[in-house]
Amino acid sequence: METPAARVRARMRAYARALMLVDGAIIALAVVAGYFGRFNFTLSPFGGALPYGSEIPYAVLCPALVLAWLGSVKVLRGYDVNVLGYGADEYRRVTSGSLRLAGAVAILAYIAGVGVARGFLALSFALGTVGLVTGRYVARKWLHRARSRGVGWSRRVLVVGDAPHVLELVRTLRREPYAGYRVVGACIPDALLAPVPQRLGDVPVVGSFRSILESAAATGVDTVAVTASGELTAARLRRLGWQLEGTKIDLVLAPALTDVAGPRIHTRPVAGLPLIHVEAPEFRGTRKLVKGLVDRASSAIALLLALPLLLVIAIAIKLDSKGPVIFRQIRVGQGGREFGVYKFRTMVVNADEMLAKLAARNEHDGLLFKMRKDPRVTRVGRILRKFSLDELPQLINVLIGDMSLVGPRPPLPSEVARYDGDIARRLLVKPGITGLWQVSGRSDLSWEDGIRLDLYYVENWSLASDVVILWKTIGAVVGSRGAY
Repeated sequence: METPAARVRARMRAYARALMLVDGAIIALAVVAGYFGRFNFTLSPFGGALPYGSEIPYAVLCPALVLAWLGSVKVLRGYDVNVLGYGADEYRRVTSGSLRLAGAVAILAYIAGVGVARGFLALSFALGTVGLVTGRYVARKWLHRARSRGVGWSRRVLVVGDAPHVLELVRTLRREPYAGYRVVGACIPDALLAPVPQRLGDVPVVGSFRSILESAAATGVDTVAVTASGELTAARLRRLGWQLEGTKIDLVLAPALTDVAGPRIHTRPVAGLPLIHVEAPEFRGTRKLVKGLVDRASSAIALLLALPLLLVIAIAIKLDSKGPVIFRQIRVGQGGREFGVYKFRTMVVNADEMLAKLAARNEHDGLLFKMRKDPRVTRVGRILRKFSLDELPQLINVLIGDMSLVGPRPPLPSEVARYDGDIARRLLVKPGITGLWQVSGRSDLSWEDGIRLDLYYVENWSLASDVVILWKTIGAVVGSRGAY
């Protein structure tokens, strides 16, 4: 009888095969578009001059390029089920496979003196790389929805460790169910077991450290995730790895180190130990300078392009209610410096005076005040907030250097006054118009989750992650998730 874990593995292998077919179709279309784009959408010439007067058979070259492209992605493990569906590694491998093949083809064509049209190669690889990343993004969204609807696409996980660390790992995995890890049981130290069945929260305790292999077989898991415990010595972990050999059960080590992104982590073998080196966060330097230049240039271009929309919004606000069009509010930026953030006015002019009467109706935890049906919000204001259009004037703040396009949410001085040491780390970087909080639910997030996301960004920001967040912001704005 097929186990649940076997069904998940079979589905993921089928998903990987489907991805290969989709990638093949995208690459083929890109190569065909590159050919017709280079030769002005004509059916000829179907060849090009070689040094000795022969012809390049594009009818052979194009299919060969498609196969080589797929092979390059596969060699770089772009279809490895362990990286599909979560994280940036999948996109990185697809992009790397495309760029490496492009470089190899260019070098080989130059060395061999083959007259392949450079415009054909440039257009094909440009379209294909963008198409592959877009295709993977669409496929990933489908996979995330499938994992959110049921358990048929998620790995079954047995968590092993001390009770507090088990609970922490369970909370972390459940926070992002689309990652594809579903905890079905736990093994804890022998001393904590009682004569009667136990549970850690709603996770059943199915065994102890002495019965990990038996518990894994009984629960039908395909992954054993080991977290911190004083009793799990190096010798025990080594023996556990040996015991899992040939069982098709993966062994995953989940260190107590959390909320640190992959680029800052490097594993180096030292004296037989896989030591994890964690690089310090980067708060200055060349990357910061580039980020600032990109922010200001992008905000200037965006302001010019959005000028007609800004004028329409300004007129609508003026016709809807009395008061100024632009609302300036004091916020706290990098290093604790206060500045005035610009937003389109979405509330009545005496909104601050009404706040005290509405405080008891706060629907948000922590230091923020949020109401889904706030009576202070105007009719036009509700539309602007729904699609985050009220934040467009913050492009001015980015242009003058007070804010960044991507960063933590800009806090109020009253919030900062109640910060403890950990939360204050949000002020190490410039606040942003958008950020992880924006693409993860906005007002629907709890205070704790919002702070966690902001701190994660501060510790792990990169130019690549900024681009991803900006891309995801479009979907969050269009979908109006957590906007009120």
